[in-house]
Amino acid sequence: MAPTSNNPVGLQFVKAEGIYLIDADGKKYIDAISGIAVSNVGHGNKAVADAIKSQVDAHTHLMVYGEYAQSAQINFAELLCSHLPEKLQSVYFTNSGAEAIEGALKLAKRVTARREIISFKNAYHGSTHGALSIMGDEFFKNAYRPLLPDTLQIRYNHIDDLKFITHKTACVVVEPIQAEAGIINPQENYLQLLRARCNETGALLIFDEIQTGMGRTGKLFAHEHYGVTPDVICLAKALGGGMPLGTFVSSIENMQQLADNPPLGHITTFGGHPVCCAAGKAALDFIINENLIEQIAEKEKLFLQLLKHKSIKETRSKGLLIAIEFETEAYCKKIIADCIADGLITDWFLFNANSMRLAPPLTITTDEIKETCNVILNRLR
Repeated sequence: MAPTSNNPVGLQFVKAEGIYLIDADGKKYIDAISGIAVSNVGHGNKAVADAIKSQVDAHTHLMVYGEYAQSAQINFAELLCSHLPEKLQSVYFTNSGAEAIEGALKLAKRVTARREIISFKNAYHGSTHGALSIMGDEFFKNAYRPLLPDTLQIRYNHIDDLKFITHKTACVVVEPIQAEAGIINPQENYLQLLRARCNETGALLIFDEIQTGMGRTGKLFAHEHYGVTPDVICLAKALGGGMPLGTFVSSIENMQQLADNPPLGHITTFGGHPVCCAAGKAALDFIINENLIEQIAEKEKLFLQLLKHKSIKETRSKGLLIAIEFETEAYCKKIIADCIADGLITDWFLFNANSMRLAPPLTITTDEIKETCNVILNRLR
């Protein structure tokens, strides 16, 4: 396999159940990051597994996205739209979050007939060429330049920077809660002011809810906390219930523009794979039927109550998306390594390396939260 770093963690697991990963020697590890906010309904979820098996028995891939009517895609799209605002009613399934971002960028250029794309410093949207172009960190971008032209990064939560959104701007891409920056919540009225500025200039507002969606923050989608509806929403990670799946969703009027002049204006072979869609629908049904979202606030509160220590500089959170900030990057990475040795998997944030990430499955119990916090606290000095 091609490496992504020279020093991979290298753990080998043979089984996963609930919040636990089990290695070949039978050692259990708490997965406190859900494969980076993917396994929201827990590992080995029976409802998801049964849906996958049923769909495999029916059929797998049939045709490139959109050309055949496939019930797995249609049923999941219908369920998603029933929980989204009225203006977000046309779903385009992709294989991943980065692909969802790529599709959303193309859609914005097509709808507005403009080229400029604005995103935010310390934002992460994926590693493909277009997504990398709007990433808000030069360290990860510089080796791959030249990237897309006409891109601009502004500062999150800085109202003065909204003036850079003009009638030249095709779209503004924003995480409603900045994740890889270390869980940065929007200041009061910031997203509302951003929405108003996009309305004023005619720019599309694209919410990247790839990490914050599917119940992670205590709402099914993070934008529900703030009463702001984007023109396009991008989802992935937990969307597929552990299977590779993403989507960008917009109005029917906007999405129709991908169908002609030229036809096949956006196309994918495996996006919306029926097995992935069946898994995603089962996962969303599970989140709703098990009332997982209603439990998030109490679980967040318990984490914050327990994570008290003189070594912790600050704790930031929204639901079960939590950052524990330490004084230095070196200390944070030492604690993370110690926790892994003690059977707790966590990591840091790309643009905030002195903060530890916690994003456990939404199914985590009170006792499991206590177990998780005890492992961390026992390593702090």
